[in-house]
Amino acid sequence: CLMAGAACGAWVLVGGAAGVVLGLGVGAALWRWRDRQTAAAGRSEAVDIAGAARRLPLAADLLAACIAAGAAPVLAAQAVGEALGGPVGQALARGAAEVRLGGAPADAWRSLALLPGAGALARLLERADDSGFAAAGPVARLASDARAEWARTATARARRAAVLISAPVGLCFLPAFVAVGVVPVVIGLAGGVTGGG
Repeated sequence: CLMAGAACGAWVLVGGAAGVVLGLGVGAALWRWRDRQTAAAGRSEAVDIAGAARRLPLAADLLAACIAAGAAPVLAAQAVGEALGGPVGQALARGAAEVRLGGAPADAWRSLALLPGAGALARLLERADDSGFAAAGPVARLASDARAEWARTATARARRAAVLISAPVGLCFLPAFVAVGVVPVVIGLAGGVTGGG
């Protein structure tokens, strides 16, 4: 709509064939600008998801510490969410605010459950709101599990990087090995076969 308006505006202002060409150029430029903005927003969303997975163990640790200190799970989630920030902190703070305003716990913690790896924490907070059970131990276990998962993921990425790095190094040294090690042996064997026959 905006692109068509800009194209028509350029045509009206300039007029004639030059106005049509200028209008099409303005419309195409706006189209490309919008595509770049959409792509940049998608990249920042991917970065936010990676940051959420990285911050989840810290959020669970802080939540367990607050609950162990005597805070109610909702108040602990509010405090941790405001202190932590980012996608995990925002989801915690939003969920706690919804519960404190009378929202259903299942609906309140839905945004937290949508983050990668945070589904168990969201279910635990929902049960703590419904039944009132002590959540410090289970939240601490979730934090430990999240840290272990993050370590496994990091180790797998490091191993994959080592494999990907070894292939170019092997391709660099393979021609030298063939030239220095294999070719002289083949020449020596060929000379022995032709000279001995």
